[in-house]
Amino acid sequence: MNWNFFFHIGIISVSLLLAALIRARIRFFQRFLIPVPILSGLMLLVFYNFIAPRWGLRNDFLGEIVYHLLNISFISMLLRVTPKAHTEGRAKRTLAANVTAVLGQYGLQCFFGLIATALIISTFKPDLFPAFGFTLPLGFELGPGQAYSIGIGWEAMGFRGGSSVGLTMAAIGFLLGSFGGVILINQGLKRGWIGKEQAKNINDRSVRTGFFSRAQHERPVGSYLSTDGESLDSMTYHIALIMMTYLVSWSFLTGLSALLGLIGPLGTELADSLWGINFVFSSFSALGVKMLMKLFKVETTIDNATCNRLSGLSVDLTVASSLGAISLVAVQGYWIPILILTLVGLFITVVILPWYCSRLYDDHQFFRMLIIYGSATGTLPTGLALLRVVDKEFETPVATDYLYSVGIVFILAIPIILSINLPAFSVTKNNPILFTWAIVISGAYLLASFISYLLIAKKRAFIKPRTYFYTED
Repeated sequence: MNWNFFFHIGIISVSLLLAALIRARIRFFQRFLIPVPILSGLMLLVFYNFIAPRWGLRNDFLGEIVYHLLNISFISMLLRVTPKAHTEGRAKRTLAANVTAVLGQYGLQCFFGLIATALIISTFKPDLFPAFGFTLPLGFELGPGQAYSIGIGWEAMGFRGGSSVGLTMAAIGFLLGSFGGVILINQGLKRGWIGKEQAKNINDRSVRTGFFSRAQHERPVGSYLSTDGESLDSMTYHIALIMMTYLVSWSFLTGLSALLGLIGPLGTELADSLWGINFVFSSFSALGVKMLMKLFKVETTIDNATCNRLSGLSVDLTVASSLGAISLVAVQGYWIPILILTLVGLFITVVILPWYCSRLYDDHQFFRMLIIYGSATGTLPTGLALLRVVDKEFETPVATDYLYSVGIVFILAIPIILSINLPAFSVTKNNPILFTWAIVISGAYLLASFISYLLIAKKRAFIKPRTYFYTED
């Protein structure tokens, strides 16, 4: 019997349960709302780097889990049947503002990450892999799954420890999202950016401990049944639907790789790089399956809440596994470049993002900034978790408005995602101009976002420039 899969899943499960207990009992972690998967991942990091090798265990399997769960989480989210976005003028403006704010983070993180890398190469570390700068947006803006899957591809191109560096940046992003998010919320309370009535939920026991108490009679509904259990369990149906969609994505990429292989070595190299962005093809496969279901009028069998739960499962396991998959040996030669990129990311997300968000939106500025901040340092669930601290029942339209914009942002971000291998190709093809093109493309996103910001913010674009978070009250 091969117990490898269940053995590692069991280890991850033990760490998650221990982390949940720690969060529920220790006030330090409650105070800063440190997510359980991050605590779990830190324990796995120690275990797989210092204890597991003595037992002959490797953390390679965790990297494989991260790769596949990333794709599954995208499929789970995009299979949901979402209502049509509002088309009124104000709603359109909010949608445009959301897209501008998020793409602004893409442009800022990509552009200045590459600029920082160019400066590091030209000064004290000339052998640094040029794609190093892209680990900032991969780890912060996109998340651990993308950081690992693309990083593992870079390792084949000469970036030693690329996947571990990407996961390290993702871990730093999650910690920045947690600690920084709580600090921002406390500042919001202190400076009146959010009302005390709206922020009263921050001290709820369930928010702090992570568990609902026995005295709480009405607990939130996690999901609804869409099938009769006598025929097929609803959870089974949704998992089967997700895994079938993942199989469609695999089949499409396999066929595309075979066609590209006919071109020659160049096509084979391109095909290999496409597997690193499999989440893009998984997302389009999910959209295709959903369109077919709508065509045959069976989309009503999809329960959005169940999809949310499965996506949450994937994200939790991804975060925990991604930290455990970091090899400290592999990243030991990158601590100074990682520190520099971290400082760049810190300034972009903690200083620049709140500044322009407060001037970009007409309403709920702090709430809208909070969800974008969480997503720009961790993942969408991180942003939603921060928002829920001050908007527990999502009574404001902030979460819904942001989810409407996710699909548009994803489509608009595809060009920059496809360009993410250009710095690596500058090494494998011995063509430095490709690195320059990556900077130019990132700069184009930054410029387009800035122009859009000026058009939307108008007179407020540079109002009180020395004020960190501008409000009209």
